[in-house]
Amino acid sequence: MLSAFKTCYENLVIRRPKTVLLFVLLLVLAAALGLPRFKLDASADSLTLEADKSIDYFREISERYASGDFLVVTYRYRDGDLFTDASLDTLGRLRDDLAQVGGVTSVQSILDVPLLYSPKLSITDINDGIRTLSTPGTDRKLARQEYLSSPIYRELILSPDGQTTALLVNLKLDSRGIELVRERDALRRKRNGEGLTEAESARLEEVSQVYLEHRTAQEHESRARVEEVREILAGYKGEAELFLGGVSMITADMISFIQSDLVVFGTGILLFIIATLLIIFRQVRWVLLPLATCVTTAVMMLGLLSWLDWRLTVISANFVALLLIITLAITIHLAVRYREYAAQHPEWDREQLALAAVRFMAKPCLYTALTTIVAFASLVVSGIRPVIDFGWMMTMGVALALVLSFLMIPALLMVLPKRTGGMSEDNSHAFTLLFSRFAERHRGVVLGVSLVAAVASAVGISQLKVENRFIDYFDDSTEIYQGMLVIDRRLGGTVTLDIILDKPAEEEAAFEGEEDPFAVGGDEEFAEEDPFASDDPFGGADDTAEQSYWFTVGGLAKIEQLHDYLEQQPEIGKVQSLATFYKVARDLNGGPLNDFELAVARTSLPQEITDVLVDPYLSVEHSQARITLRAMETDPNLRRDELIQRIYNYAHDEMGIAPDNVHQTGLLVLYNNMLQSLFKSQILTLGAVFVGILLMFLVLFRSMSLAIIALIPNMLAACVVLGGMGLAGIPLDMMTITIAAITVGIGVDHAIHYLYRFRDEFAKDGDYLATMHRSHATIGRAMFYTAITIIAGFSILALSKFVPSIYFGLLTALAMTAALLGSLTLLPLLLLLFKPLPAPEPRDKSPGKPLAVGEGLVSS
Repeated sequence: MLSAFKTCYENLVIRRPKTVLLFVLLLVLAAALGLPRFKLDASADSLTLEADKSIDYFREISERYASGDFLVVTYRYRDGDLFTDASLDTLGRLRDDLAQVGGVTSVQSILDVPLLYSPKLSITDINDGIRTLSTPGTDRKLARQEYLSSPIYRELILSPDGQTTALLVNLKLDSRGIELVRERDALRRKRNGEGLTEAESARLEEVSQVYLEHRTAQEHESRARVEEVREILAGYKGEAELFLGGVSMITADMISFIQSDLVVFGTGILLFIIATLLIIFRQVRWVLLPLATCVTTAVMMLGLLSWLDWRLTVISANFVALLLIITLAITIHLAVRYREYAAQHPEWDREQLALAAVRFMAKPCLYTALTTIVAFASLVVSGIRPVIDFGWMMTMGVALALVLSFLMIPALLMVLPKRTGGMSEDNSHAFTLLFSRFAERHRGVVLGVSLVAAVASAVGISQLKVENRFIDYFDDSTEIYQGMLVIDRRLGGTVTLDIILDKPAEEEAAFEGEEDPFAVGGDEEFAEEDPFASDDPFGGADDTAEQSYWFTVGGLAKIEQLHDYLEQQPEIGKVQSLATFYKVARDLNGGPLNDFELAVARTSLPQEITDVLVDPYLSVEHSQARITLRAMETDPNLRRDELIQRIYNYAHDEMGIAPDNVHQTGLLVLYNNMLQSLFKSQILTLGAVFVGILLMFLVLFRSMSLAIIALIPNMLAACVVLGGMGLAGIPLDMMTITIAAITVGIGVDHAIHYLYRFRDEFAKDGDYLATMHRSHATIGRAMFYTAITIIAGFSILALSKFVPSIYFGLLTALAMTAALLGSLTLLPLLLLLFKPLPAPEPRDKSPGKPLAVGEGLVSS
């Protein structure tokens, strides 16, 4: 079968090249028709674990407390005091304009929130009407002081200097989206566990498609909304300093960053490839052939992704650049080998030259592609959907790059006239020979540097962190960075965390030390009956608002204890809960309240107060209380996982709350879960990847010693990158975690090509030293060309304003530098020291004999 395939390939590509090229052209056109359907995705789903049960709980809590998405607009009046008539008038107009934006349910500002201390009211006075800053006659100095010191508004609505305020733009809760995604995720969990029936499988497919379409529509609306808000803010730039923040805004801007990097840096890398090919080969055909193959591969993959509605995310944003580089590497190896044959055998015709190059490069290119696929396939176990998708995209892309390179390059060479001029002008082998001479003359230095690099890498890897600051993803000149900085430092923090408290099993503890005003019997009766039963003269049996455990003195005391603890944590900004209401009620009452007074206050509160102080933090139906806080994203000491565990430990150990009765949720928890999974799912699986590659080396080289020697430089290169990240303090996140796979996947290609050529050259005379120099002068050039192209091409990403792209570019460049140096120095030195190859057998065929069409691929 293999022989038939070889014959079929050679007869088709060599004898019918135009048919092959026409077929490829038709596929490209079909793929290109799908490009208008191409989409990018920066939704919250792309920052979370696919199988994280916390996501469903997060959505449940969001729906229960109607806590939809929101935008934050910071406002600082340019011409003076924030509380002047002109400033407040401008703020009012801005608020009204924002309220007219589609999807906005309300806009909260200092103009609208209820004032309880301007002047200070008693509980009974509250029923007479609530003042706001917009109410005629309100004392603005008192209001300003209330915003700065009141438990309700402190660190929330006004900066400590009193000059910056925030407008909270509340957006409509996407209940339909939550309903769809919860149904989809429930079916997925059942599929992964007990399995689905045929009807359930059909429903899963249907609901997944409906949700995808719904989310796409919602994302379009969200980006349009953000753009509309920005246009409104632009109209006020002359009057106030304004910044926009919020998840929707960050998502929209991340899409813009991805689009910009795809266009700008994709074009930049393409131009650099052209320049590099011109410098290397100095012939137009050797620029056009690899370039045509690279562009064809990229267009075909993007078209396929578009037809499948498979979207690029922040993680896979550099997919195109990687695909171009990998395709270029394969084409350069083919081109260099073809030119070597052309220079050595000018009498050969096009068929002989093309077949000789293809035959020699088929096996090493196949194995380099397979090892690259193994490395990228390791990403599919991450549990993070965008990382999984990136792994599959690269797996498919590498396979396509291999196939197209071996179809297009020889077919194009058969169509173009033979040209040998300039083939012997390439003197770059003189440079690569410097590495082989260095390895020969300075063996101790090579081994010593390698050992130092290994030790330093081990130290660096031990210092790797999976914590990072989301603000560090963005250049400090971007609006995201500046807006998050203002909100974090002046207005109480950015990233949300919710603590949910369920009713304890024994409600009696809530009344310890309190005199129950509703008790009608002894302790036994009290233990069995609700303290606010039907004989409550203030509530009645149907008044469920009074029946919550959390709205009693005992319940509120627990909430207040945890609330106060949270406020003492340096990473935490504003904390809000029922404790805020409790503190204010005590203050306005002039002393503590008992359960009876709390019940009266609860039933008599105006709706404006209930909306602000009670409803967002109490679910009577579920006997549940909610504490919401915002973490300081700019705090250099923020450690999400440690903070979450610290809160749990305090609630369990210090407060005695049962583990089942306290839960944490919010974006901070979801993002932390994703970060914590990275080490387990990726770093540990790198060992499995190396084992897989070792097995492939065994199949290719049929020698354990040779396989281990081949693996050592690549393991060192991967460790150098990871260790360098640890030493430089670069955290491990969704972007940087892929660098290890890229290092292994692309770096191992050098080892395969070098060893394959080394073994072929060694068979000529059995001289290790001479073989090393010949290998450096031949395959060393192709390795050098591809590595330099990758290093310089990805370094262009350092000009991006999206920090993950900068890290991706520079770390990939470092990885390829380490892989190239290892393959040109350490790898040949290990071959010289251990001499793993058997003595060569006499050759039956002279190397100068022309190869005929149909002779078959050379077997090693």
